[in-house]
Amino acid sequence: MEPIITPEILSNARMQVRQIHIEPKLLEFIAKLIWETRNDRSLYIGASPRASIALLQISKAISVLHGREFVIPEDILLAATPVLRHRISLTPEREMEGITTDDVLKEIIARVGIPR
Repeated sequence: MEPIITPEILSNARMQVRQIHIEPKLLEFIAKLIWETRNDRSLYIGASPRASIALLQISKAISVLHGREFVIPEDILLAATPVLRHRISLTPEREMEGITTDDVLKEIIARVGIPR
């Protein structure tokens, strides 16, 4: 097998992600999203503090892929559902109603509001 990416390229990519700027209001947005998952009545288990770190890192990586040196709210929104859907669990009642974790995450995002 021939490697697709070298260790040097991977190291450089990680460094780029670490250097991405994020405004304090966007850090608060991430924290509020995670907090809301822990206090939503539709969820049996909410996202952990590690989920906030993952959401931050993926949001930064998305900004790198879009050629930016800073995170915008849309980066967080793009990352939120894929990062969080497997880190939360619905209550049995909500599952029986046919609600999905994606549905609950959409409700939470709408409730928190997108910072501008």
